[in-house]
Amino acid sequence: MEGTDADRGNLYSHLNGKEYLIVHHCNLWQQVRSIIAGVDAHACKTKVSQEKSKKGDMLFSPRDMNQAFDDGFKNAGWKEQRNTFWVTADEKILRTIHGYSPDKQEAGIKAAGYEPIKSYNQTDFVKDRVAVEVQFGKYAFVAHDLFVKHLSFYVSDTIDVGIEILPMKELEREMSSGVP
Repeated sequence: MEGTDADRGNLYSHLNGKEYLIVHHCNLWQQVRSIIAGVDAHACKTKVSQEKSKKGDMLFSPRDMNQAFDDGFKNAGWKEQRNTFWVTADEKILRTIHGYSPDKQEAGIKAAGYEPIKSYNQTDFVKDRVAVEVQFGKYAFVAHDLFVKHLSFYVSDTIDVGIEILPMKELEREMSSGVP
């Protein structure tokens, strides 16, 4: 994919995440960079614009971009992962059962006299304690990815670091939506 070389400054390394990857998971960092470079963005320019100012123009399709990344990560052995857990309206109970297995969470909520509600978090790709989220469409969810998904998987001791892949500002002119 043109214009995505992480060494050119097109990344933000929060809390030294990139540095952590280079030291502890250099092979995965190189794999992520290779997958990004392998995405043929021009093949994803399949969306016919319906916007007034761009009517009829061909734009990058967020759905096709996501699919290209999905194919690349799955072909490299990365897998979607879900963390299932139980919640209830009483935050004191939630603090008490935090860190328990889902079965113990459910039992603890019931023992306290509350109705357990099953929930889960899902992340696009996980491999060797590294998570990757790809977001080329629902930009309102970027904060959710960072502060709920990645954090939840980190707190549950599933990952050590998370990566969020987003479109660059330079793609905005040729996308149906802006960048996050």
